[in-house]
Amino acid sequence: MRALIALIALAPAAAYAAGDASAGQAIFTAKCHMCHSNKPGENKIGPSLAGVVGRPSASVPGFNYSPAMQSAHKTWTEAELNTYLTNPKGVVPGTKMTFAGLPSETDRANVIAYLATLK
Repeated sequence: MRALIALIALAPAAAYAAGDASAGQAIFTAKCHMCHSNKPGENKIGPSLAGVVGRPSASVPGFNYSPAMQSAHKTWTEAELNTYLTNPKGVVPGTKMTFAGLPSETDRANVIAYLATLK
């Protein structure tokens, strides 16, 4: 039983690890890059996403976050990013992010795999 519980607990992480970072880069370029940079310290309309995996929300220096994001108190784990990228405004009501979300689980896994490569 413990092995089954451990396997279930690891399943979401395995899904992101199985994502295709190259495909995620293409999705990032098409859907995210106009507002978010993939370079450290380079903010655009949205904060830089370099190093986002594992980072606390609203923590990029020099970026003016919405009050909603400032009070969200999230850590951008792969699982949290998956939830957020499904419906940003549903997860953090009042966020400045206007993107409606990525409905495809595969697209989200690929984008998260790509984001994990950005250090």
